[in-house]
Amino acid sequence: ILKISVDNTQDTLKISSDAVKHLVAAFLTFKCIKTDEVAIHFVDLKTIMQLHKKFFNDPSPTDCITLPIDRPGDEAHGHHVLGEVCSCPSVAKSYAKEHTIPLYEELSLYVVHGLLHLLGFDDLSLIDEKIMRKEEKKCMKYLKDQNLLLK
Repeated sequence: ILKISVDNTQDTLKISSDAVKHLVAAFLTFKCIKTDEVAIHFVDLKTIMQLHKKFFNDPSPTDCITLPIDRPGDEAHGHHVLGEVCSCPSVAKSYAKEHTIPLYEELSLYVVHGLLHLLGFDDLSLIDEKIMRKEEKKCMKYLKDQNLLLK
């Protein structure tokens, strides 16, 4: 049984844990990923900045930080934990307002982006970023068509 943990320690935005769980489960099904566990954390600006500094030596705000644990395909080694996604709704709020994008759609994209990182997608080079954007678009379209974006 897939365990999806949702930890919400921020107060910028009301987020439905059930909606997050449905989004994550549908994403994993769409990408044909088998795992036993994944965690999604919604954190405040201060926390995302601390995490960014700790893991990337960059104290600036960021949309999400991922902590991969087990690689997809390593299920044969017992309990499989895909990893953790830490996302910051206040960054989503600022970005959505600045670019006139629906706020919850932007936050949904952050979750998808983080999950793609857990699957091994990267966006450090221009070519990898192009591949990441294409995957994000496919996943977001699927989730939107299923009416599973966060609301």
